[in-house]
Amino acid sequence: MPVFNIHHLTRYQYDRPVKESVNEIRIYPLSCKEQEALYHEINITGSPEILLINDYWGNRTGMFNLLDSHKELTIESKLIVRTLGSNSDAITAPGTLQDLQAEMKQNLSLLELRQVTEIDLREQLSNLATRFSTPEMPVSMIVERCANYIFSQFKYIKGITNVETTVAEILELESGVCQDFAHLMLELLRNTGIPCRYVSGYICPNKNGMRGEGATHAWVEAWIPDYGWTGIDPTNNVWVNNHHVKLAVGRDFRDCSPIKGTFKGPARQSLSVYVSVGYEDGATFEEINNVRMETLEANTPAPDYLESFSGQQQQ
Repeated sequence: MPVFNIHHLTRYQYDRPVKESVNEIRIYPLSCKEQEALYHEINITGSPEILLINDYWGNRTGMFNLLDSHKELTIESKLIVRTLGSNSDAITAPGTLQDLQAEMKQNLSLLELRQVTEIDLREQLSNLATRFSTPEMPVSMIVERCANYIFSQFKYIKGITNVETTVAEILELESGVCQDFAHLMLELLRNTGIPCRYVSGYICPNKNGMRGEGATHAWVEAWIPDYGWTGIDPTNNVWVNNHHVKLAVGRDFRDCSPIKGTFKGPARQSLSVYVSVGYEDGATFEEINNVRMETLEANTPAPDYLESFSGQQQQ
């Protein structure tokens, strides 16, 4: 099974001192049967104490405060992980939507992850779903065809969307990155009655080359009868294999945001993200993103508190 070295560095810089920064981080490897963490180290500016909890979705979440005045916040994660999943190219489970209904009666927690959030788009999304699904199809086939539809009909273009981009905007642009495609797939599958969840993590180097390599990544897990949660990556049109490393799961990106929090002070901020993913032999694929956060105009009175949202759009 492959072993990957992952280095993830996030740096917030402020144009004037801020204080009382309160943050949550979800950059811990998810505890699951598909992977095993061999080593993990986190370093944060000021070395604050980190309170570890499991959130509603079972994600390991770190909470910390940086109360003193500061102009920079750096969060560094060094991870060595072994992936244990299969390298299968296809899932051929025969269970249908009717079988899925029977399983949901025994597992009511699935109902929450079947709820459509984009109510205004329901008719449009339902019409799109007819292009790749019928009620008689196996659920696994619907999921696979949905990923193929997104892969073939939407262009992978960096820089035209952000963490706030809506599904309606994705449909209009017909392009985006992995975070956008995951959100679109969630809504399409939920419109067909399939429970599904957002997954954040990393995609590791592959000899065939994959979109989003060497960066934070996002994909979808759908509940397939007799299989349970099964990952699929619409950005690359593949079932998730042993080149995907999971950090968090949830309803959408907001449940899985790597870093989010607040600070006190009228400062403007910039965000830099560095991610390096490599094999044990040292081969790496590196990517540096310098993202300018939304700022207030100079002549706009600044509120006492500003939200320092993650800003790390997953690629």
